Amino acid sequence: MKFTVNREQILKPLQAVSGAVERKHTLPILANILMRVSDGSLTMIGTDLEVELCATLQLADPELTPGSITVPAKKLVDICRTLPDGAAIELNLSGERLVIKSGRSRFSLATLPDTEFPQIEESTSSMQFTATQQELRRLIELSQFSMANQDVRYYLNGMLFEITEGTLTAVATDGHRLALSRIAVPELQEPFQCIVPRKGILELMRLLDQDDKPVTVQLSENHIRADIGDYLFTSKLVDGRFPDYRRVLPRGGNKLVEGDKETLKQAFARVAILSNEKFRGVRLQIDTDELKISANNPEQEEAEEAIAVSYQGEAMEVGFNVSYILDVLNTVDGQNVRFTLNDPNSSGLIENADDDSALYVVMPMRL
Repeated sequence: MKFTVNREQILKPLQAVSGAVERKHTLPILANILMRVSDGSLTMIGTDLEVELCATLQLADPELTPGSITVPAKKLVDICRTLPDGAAIELNLSGERLVIKSGRSRFSLATLPDTEFPQIEESTSSMQFTATQQELRRLIELSQFSMANQDVRYYLNGMLFEITEGTLTAVATDGHRLALSRIAVPELQEPFQCIVPRKGILELMRLLDQDDKPVTVQLSENHIRADIGDYLFTSKLVDGRFPDYRRVLPRGGNKLVEGDKETLKQAFARVAILSNEKFRGVRLQIDTDELKISANNPEQEEAEEAIAVSYQGEAMEVGFNVSYILDVLNTVDGQNVRFTLNDPNSSGLIENADDDSALYVVMPMRL
């Protein structure tokens, strides 16, 4: 295997593929990426046995020699990253070493044979849909921050994708809050549910751009696969049952508070400075057209903000984790947000006042 490639051409796909590589690997070969040269193109694959990323780029080198080998991902990325802009990089497999030359620099990397490299097996697709990269990225962005991280309830360490009558709904929850977002997928009418693991969601989002290029997503019983131009993303699914999120959505909330998103965000951020560092609780006092946000901490320090809002109900007081509120306000679209509340012991519902394609549920706190 031998080929020459420009630094800028190989660096981005190399970094993307290495994102799937397991940092704390148990098998030495999982620290490597597979490089395969054939038919004038270079294919690179990284995997941790759960998530697999594949990138393909066309090579303009007329003297390339086909072949395949696995090489240490981090070392190869670091070498390419630290070479100067515009550098031509020659990679040549010599025996069991991959020799990398660029200008007056020379590196020799240990390799492992490609026959030992594990790849996620092909599975028959149950359904398929096409969306723009921007649509799919925004769907994930609007809800991914609510995913659990290393929760013993392993099915919460990921995101639910649910298809019902032409709508794809993404739901994430860690048990204290829930985020939900939707896009239209008119070609899919059959109901379907799957849970994509946390790492798979984060890696998929890194591959998606903010543009109108298409991405084709295939869903099966065990895998999700996304074809994103020069990248092919594959992830195993979480084998578990996601809780029925519909039961968590607040019903009958009759206290509607509407306000300017930026004003609310800045007020909550200021009050958060003096909230309890461990519990992060803030108190919301609502009265006619006014919202008071207050917090205190064990040092007896206090913060209070009063904001003009649209509210015409009876006075009420409720406590929330300010970090959860700020996560929503930093993510939600639109200029105005609506809080729908019921009583101090019920969850609050937050959404864009002009668009119901995303909504957020936050559990109350006793203060």
